[in-house]
Amino acid sequence: MKKIFLVLALIATVQIANAQKPEALKKAVEAAEAAAQNPKKAAKAATWLKLGEAYIKAYDAPVGNIWVGASQQELAIALSGQKPVSQEQVRLGGLDYTKLVYSDKNVYLGDNGSVAFYEVTNPIVDNALGKAVEAYKKAYELEPKKAQEISGFLQNITAKYCNDAAALYQMGDYKGACDLFELAADAAANEPLAAKDTNSIYNAALCAVTIPDYERAKKLYERCYNMGYYSENGDVFSRLSDISMHLGDTLKAKNYLEEGFTKFPQSQGILIGLINYYIGSNEGTDKLFELIDKAKANEPDNASLYYVEGNIHSKLGDIEKACAAYDKCAEINPAYEYGYIGKGVMFYDLAVSIQSKAQDELDDNKYMALVKQFEEALKNCIEPFNKAFEITKDESIKPTLAEYLKNAYFRFREESPEYQAGYDKFNKISRGE
Repeated sequence: MKKIFLVLALIATVQIANAQKPEALKKAVEAAEAAAQNPKKAAKAATWLKLGEAYIKAYDAPVGNIWVGASQQELAIALSGQKPVSQEQVRLGGLDYTKLVYSDKNVYLGDNGSVAFYEVTNPIVDNALGKAVEAYKKAYELEPKKAQEISGFLQNITAKYCNDAAALYQMGDYKGACDLFELAADAAANEPLAAKDTNSIYNAALCAVTIPDYERAKKLYERCYNMGYYSENGDVFSRLSDISMHLGDTLKAKNYLEEGFTKFPQSQGILIGLINYYIGSNEGTDKLFELIDKAKANEPDNASLYYVEGNIHSKLGDIEKACAAYDKCAEINPAYEYGYIGKGVMFYDLAVSIQSKAQDELDDNKYMALVKQFEEALKNCIEPFNKAFEITKDESIKPTLAEYLKNAYFRFREESPEYQAGYDKFNKISRGE
């Protein structure tokens, strides 16, 4: 399953287990609906607020106080003694769950035994959240001074839609998840909340791609784009480009990548997309260097731009120019570890590639020549990786660098005490010692 970029909103109001039975809640909804049909009562905001509240209570009742992360003991307390009618093991999205089946809901427990997500299978009122949104919109129309209160209700509904969408996503119902994420964004967009829920729109777009429904994904990512939301590292640009390619619009695909590159020159997704486009289209890669040169002219002291230039040359197989760019990156900002990392990764990957060729070579002389090239490339990665390890302040990077260095030193550990010491040092770090 693709990873969904999801920030679940916490429910703004604490759900209190409703002691009312489903029949009583349904009658309460029917009474509130009848009041809203009465011309005299329908002219009052309080009538619509009460209707919205009735819908929300009906929506909440089946799950009561259940929350994601609750233990089985806490779940039993939250459900006030309700017992599942059956239990089964299911596998969803590559993960195993225990599915507890109740008369009106299913609860899924993760491998640690706590609640991973849940779904209502027998709602008291169909489309309760959508109907609540309409009720609150009417209440605001009649009494704008209640804007703050109604905004809170709409925000709460948005969070509920997101929680339900996340559950459907985990169950592999990508279309259903897409629908609910879009409804979440639509609920948030209503007055008086009038919020741009770009996270929900983005998640809906991701689900649409997963279906796949490229036309729908295009419209959703375009909504993100038009709101000025591009996601981390300009992901919206690369996704719109990929969708445009699927839909046969290569020009638009290129334009999205080029625009994205000007805003997010460090994005590897955009960079690789541009390289693949220019190589595949026979247009050459000159445009890539025009873009990077333009960015460098605007920010000549931005070391990251030279790191990007090094990556471009590396992807194109020009080791000499890549090294020059990575070295310039380090020269401009000696504390910026990525110039060293880029150079180290380039030589390490080169060594792996040569090793693969050597394994398939049957001629002894050619094989030995490849082994020599392999060892030279592998040794060339050690110094930049060591430098990156030394200067980085990002502790999350160090284990990866240690793994690279451990592997490189291992090859040469018998050549000298220095290499053996290097292997011992980074082997311990990679093991977390």
